[in-house]
Amino acid sequence: MQPFLDVDLALPDRREGKVRVSYQLENGHRLFVTTDRLSAFDRVIAGVLYKGQVLNELAAWWFAQTADIVPNHVVAVPDPNVLIARNANPLPVEVVVRGYITGVTSTSLWQQYAEGARTIYGHQFPDGLRKNTALPNALVTPTTKAENGGHDEPLTVADVISRRLVAPQLWGATVEAALRLFHRGQQVAAGAGLILADTKYEFGLDDDGQLMLIDEMHTPDSSRYWVADSYEERLAAGEEPESLDKEVVRRALLATGYRGEGAPPDLPHEVWQATSARYIDAYERLTGTTFQPGAYPVGPRILEHLHVS
Repeated sequence: MQPFLDVDLALPDRREGKVRVSYQLENGHRLFVTTDRLSAFDRVIAGVLYKGQVLNELAAWWFAQTADIVPNHVVAVPDPNVLIARNANPLPVEVVVRGYITGVTSTSLWQQYAEGARTIYGHQFPDGLRKNTALPNALVTPTTKAENGGHDEPLTVADVISRRLVAPQLWGATVEAALRLFHRGQQVAAGAGLILADTKYEFGLDDDGQLMLIDEMHTPDSSRYWVADSYEERLAAGEEPESLDKEVVRRALLATGYRGEGAPPDLPHEVWQATSARYIDAYERLTGTTFQPGAYPVGPRILEHLHVS
């Protein structure tokens, strides 16, 4: 699906991401326009109705809930599908925080653990852990930022420091902020009848060198959400937890034998409908408000906000 654009914004430095398009504004801010594109296996798979709006509005909501922990880059949200943000210098490391041992890919905690590894991302794991169960403590497992369709490179904390990706003091502050954000996220999710199993944060530095939270946070794309009511029953039955994220599509693709090579197979329309419903369900549970599809397209309304100070 295309971005919700009804005009061609005549702005310099247009950047096309997997799920967003961004433009540089004259005042030094950056304008992000969401799309409904869904990315899985490090590539765009298809479009999910209302996904872009859910991600944009939910991320903005979360930024407001966590501004007391670390400053963020949000300046304004002038449209359901648009975010105006402060420029930042991104750190070359993405911060993954994991509260459960889960996952299906080769870099996931569970897959490595199931294959016999007991030291993963520099952390020690005991024998006897079960898939999709809580870890004793939330773990930070950094990765490099995937570029040009490549895969994230798993890192240990020692890698981050020895390779001088992030200075030790800054990395310590980053980890502290990430863990506080994750615990806040878990608390809010629990109150909404959800489990926040793991998530990914992206940080940057502002022009004064201060740590800033950027990109998006705690959305169904950046986080793994499970429905709490059915979690124990499914765990006992050896089934995957009920998911409110794009894992629904990933599992459907895996069931066809697809692993990310070549063009993805067509999936039934019901899969896409169910995925859209799950994105909206996550939004409504977390914010406590009813989702309202955007009543106007991006375009002239945005042009009124190009000089936000």
